[in-house]
Amino acid sequence: MCFHYSLTIERAEIEIQLGAQWDDDWEPVFHANGFSFLQMPVITQNEPDRIQLFHWGLIPTWVKSKTDADKLKAQTLNARSETVFEKPSFRTSVMHNRCLVIADGFYEWMDFQKKKYPHYIQLKNKELFCFAGIYASWTDRETGEHINSFSILTTDANPMMARIHNSKQRMPVILPPGQYTRWLSPGLSKEEIGSFLKPYPDSEMKAFTISKRITSRTENPNVRETMEPFIYPELALAE
Repeated sequence: MCFHYSLTIERAEIEIQLGAQWDDDWEPVFHANGFSFLQMPVITQNEPDRIQLFHWGLIPTWVKSKTDADKLKAQTLNARSETVFEKPSFRTSVMHNRCLVIADGFYEWMDFQKKKYPHYIQLKNKELFCFAGIYASWTDRETGEHINSFSILTTDANPMMARIHNSKQRMPVILPPGQYTRWLSPGLSKEEIGSFLKPYPDSEMKAFTISKRITSRTENPNVRETMEPFIYPELALAE
């Protein structure tokens, strides 16, 4: 599962690290909530030199109406690796429309004694990384509106993420930097694509608890304070 992530690195630094140029203006996002269906930066298979803003929540080309699209996108924020080649919403995209979803961290919740505790997860070096994504382009037949959208692939949790996301034991697919170009390569077989869809080594990741500001109804969670460490003494019992 991955419904919440961040991208706080400045625009120019992202361009340098990924060797691609922005199409749009960009301000750092400290908390992207998937259920807000934000536009977030991706690099697509068709245009690997451009950074574009696509809507989070994949809308397949065959969807008939805006009403159907709005219903479906809440179910397509993520795509399970185990079924992505069979599901009608995803199977064309995974073969022909893969993308890099740019991030520098993500959020997940631990269940402990009937309460949920938010964590922030990032690479140990705190650097930018990319989720394995898929995308689609859909046109509203009534209005002509054109929407580009994406989904983040998920897989089984590594040991660290299994401890944190202990209710579902899932995690997003994180691609090693040396595999970005290959992930975007056309003509890959199912077997070749499937070889990417595995847990990222937890030895290269770190995580810490954060405050419950991230789910506050009165405070804005899209601020740097959301990402700051916060200690819950009761979680010492969960170790």
